[in-house]
Amino acid sequence: MNANSILGNRTLATSNACLAAEGGSDLERSCMPVASDGIKVAPASGGIERIEAHFRGNAFEPHRHDTYALGLTLQGIQSFRYRGLVRYSQPGNVIVLHPDEVHDGAAGTEEGLRYRMMYLPPEMLIDALGDKRSGLPFVPSPVIADRAFAASLADAMRDLDGVIDGLQLNDVLTGIADALVRHADADATKRGRTYDQAAIRRACDFLQVHFDRQVNSDELEAVTGLDRFTLSRQFRTSLGTSPHRYLVMRRLERARGLIGSGRSLVEIALETGFSDQAHFNRHFKKAHGMTPGRWESLCRRA
Repeated sequence: MNANSILGNRTLATSNACLAAEGGSDLERSCMPVASDGIKVAPASGGIERIEAHFRGNAFEPHRHDTYALGLTLQGIQSFRYRGLVRYSQPGNVIVLHPDEVHDGAAGTEEGLRYRMMYLPPEMLIDALGDKRSGLPFVPSPVIADRAFAASLADAMRDLDGVIDGLQLNDVLTGIADALVRHADADATKRGRTYDQAAIRRACDFLQVHFDRQVNSDELEAVTGLDRFTLSRQFRTSLGTSPHRYLVMRRLERARGLIGSGRSLVEIALETGFSDQAHFNRHFKKAHGMTPGRWESLCRRA
């Protein structure tokens, strides 16, 4: 039976302004009415971003992240297009979206939708994966019925007002790594290329530090010891995205943390390395499926 069919189966800085209290929010609150559209963003935890969102109708236009998007549907039917098919998730299902895969998002019924999502940078999985595979785990089905996986995600996303502490983070990463490998395409494991893990880490560190300016290939060659073409191939094998897109996403990560701080969107755009607000808007919409202005409005309503 198709696990994707509900009918056949059951950054590092984020804005405290988006943390409006929701009155004892908990993962078990699945029988309460869906609130008006809104997004609640948790404090950043070691590079992991967590949100709770509630929507009626279409929520996100097609977009893509450079992270794994790991989610739990809490209430309603979650509908999204992914890899050419419309998928459906119901309460209790786990959602796994691979880095850089285009998807959208909507409520599948008029009753609306509530879910929690964790955005996990692939580089954080490297140590947790160990020698389990040579490339990123690719999970063919984006909707999974796995109680152990769901329980691990629920624990990590239960308290959106607090951070995930160090020991808990280790447990979370271990559980996610094991679950992703368990559900991953075995053939993809065999096809995975080897890569210079230390060089990729140096590239990531450099791009994170210099997110607010243009970085050229000569600099990355000097930092990593790899030529630009080898770096590009290995970076994508390791993290599922390109160095340029990784840099843009770090800018957007910082920008999200400034939205709601009182600065104008123009100021935020320039402070985070974009040429102007239009440039910022285009990249934000490609990455998040909505404009920065709508994101700010939804966070304010949460």
